[in-house]
Amino acid sequence: MRSQEPRSTSSCAACKLLKRRCGPNCIFAPYFRSDEPKKFAKVHKVFGASNVSKILIEVPEEQREDTVNSLAYEAEVRLQDPVYGCIGAIALLQRKMVELQHDLTLARARLALYAGTYSAGIGYTESDRFSMAALGEFPVACGGIMNSFSQTSYQVNQDAHLYDFTQIPYI
Repeated sequence: MRSQEPRSTSSCAACKLLKRRCGPNCIFAPYFRSDEPKKFAKVHKVFGASNVSKILIEVPEEQREDTVNSLAYEAEVRLQDPVYGCIGAIALLQRKMVELQHDLTLARARLALYAGTYSAGIGYTESDRFSMAALGEFPVACGGIMNSFSQTSYQVNQDAHLYDFTQIPYI
């Protein structure tokens, strides 16, 4: 952990920004090194030095580094997006996940359609049927995973509400 490492004689980034003397028991020194001045500047701008010190005092020492990293990330995102902050990033990722789930559902439906057409042998040559026979061994090798591709669009739509991440979460 950083707090156990010996410090250099220079002030930490927090004390430099606040223009104060960095003592041996400075709460910021183990987490805001002198070579990372922008890290503390962003955290200070969003949260304030007093609030950060109060947070660090309340958090157990073994969790302080993770806390500082979380504060630094939140400050970075909050400065980029002052309205939503991290929630905006989460909502964007959730929207992307919904799009990918939709694409996966379409791919499964198309695969089921093609598998059904191939198994019926409609309009395909003997070589196509031979290659489909090799695909028929695929479920055995994968533990029957192909059965999950045979859902109808009704079943897919019934399950879709379970994974509805389109709403922005508000805390």
